[in-house]
Amino acid sequence: MSRHTRRRSPLQVRLLGAGAGILAAAAAVVTVTVASAGEPGGRAAEPAKADHAVFVQDNELDGNTIHVFKRGDDGALSAAGRFATGGKGGDQVDAPTDSLASQGSLVYDKRSGLLLAVNAGSGTVASFEVRGQRLTHRQVVDSGGDFPASIAVYGSLAYVMNAGGDGSVQGFRITDKGLKPLRDSQRSLGLDNDMVPLFSSSPGQVAFTPDGRALVVTTKSANTIEVFPIRHDGRPAHRAVINDSAGEVPFAITFDRAGRMLVAEAAKSTVSTYKVRADGRLKVVQQPLANGQDTLCWLERAGDFFYGGNTGSSTVTGYRTDARGRLALTNDVGIATPPSAKSQGVIDLAVTQDERFLYVQNAVSGTIDGFRIERNGALTKVTTATGLPAFAASGMEGIAAV
Repeated sequence: MSRHTRRRSPLQVRLLGAGAGILAAAAAVVTVTVASAGEPGGRAAEPAKADHAVFVQDNELDGNTIHVFKRGDDGALSAAGRFATGGKGGDQVDAPTDSLASQGSLVYDKRSGLLLAVNAGSGTVASFEVRGQRLTHRQVVDSGGDFPASIAVYGSLAYVMNAGGDGSVQGFRITDKGLKPLRDSQRSLGLDNDMVPLFSSSPGQVAFTPDGRALVVTTKSANTIEVFPIRHDGRPAHRAVINDSAGEVPFAITFDRAGRMLVAEAAKSTVSTYKVRADGRLKVVQQPLANGQDTLCWLERAGDFFYGGNTGSSTVTGYRTDARGRLALTNDVGIATPPSAKSQGVIDLAVTQDERFLYVQNAVSGTIDGFRIERNGALTKVTTATGLPAFAASGMEGIAAV
């Protein structure tokens, strides 16, 4: 069915309305090894390392690429290179500003030194060794499903969330040759999407709990949170434990220091807090907390602070937790930093591993904003990187920072 003739649910109409306002304002493996210019083929003996870099996924339909920026000590960004992923980007049906409609489409794994990226339009996942601001030794593997949109890593395990069709998660081992499919690890999400899903009915993110004992997936229009307990061999339980979401349209996932799970909910721009039990059931610790903004989808942690991207209002909201784990806004209006004309269409976010800086993708403007995280959780803008593709037929989505 055409993306222009598909009937829309009330949920889709609400989310599209927010986006329209912004715009008006066992898997087969295919391996490719690429050595950078001037670098010998084969893998280097020393471990891969990243050094003060920010990675941005262009998600272009004719050939996905990763922009690499060098991060200065003051947080300023300077362009350092661009690297092809060996696959194509994707665009979900009727996506208003965020073509992949997910969090975690670009992930840096400190343990292995690998950068992992989805090629949604090709059904593949690319991995790179990161050396400073260079990406080397590209490997490309089949994602095990349609329209891969999110990646989760724990130890030597990586799971890819495929958003198309029934939806699925597919497991991989992280090896010195990139990702290797984990036999008998694919699990269905029980959805009913086309190969290229409708943005409001696709799953939002896959994430491991901090102890690695469970894999969690948010499903937007189903309004559920699926939890797969992970066995000792790294494989998920054969069936997910289906939990009703406390808020409407669960999207992004993060965790606090104590391991409690926070979920951003797009319909009313709320965040709910849960305890993930060993049997996969969720206990609501804190009911949905509204931020007063429009279409909260992305959520990232920096110490005891959390930052959410509100694409409908092009703002970033700050949250903090107290000693008892209670979540509150960092200010009454729910805006951690004033929006600007070059910051339209806020989508994905990334916090540096030292938790000093936050970087925000602005899909409509085609920019990246960088902020210094102050001791009280306030954000001070320190840089804006330009020249990235603004949202049109598709748009950039996916950001990682070290």
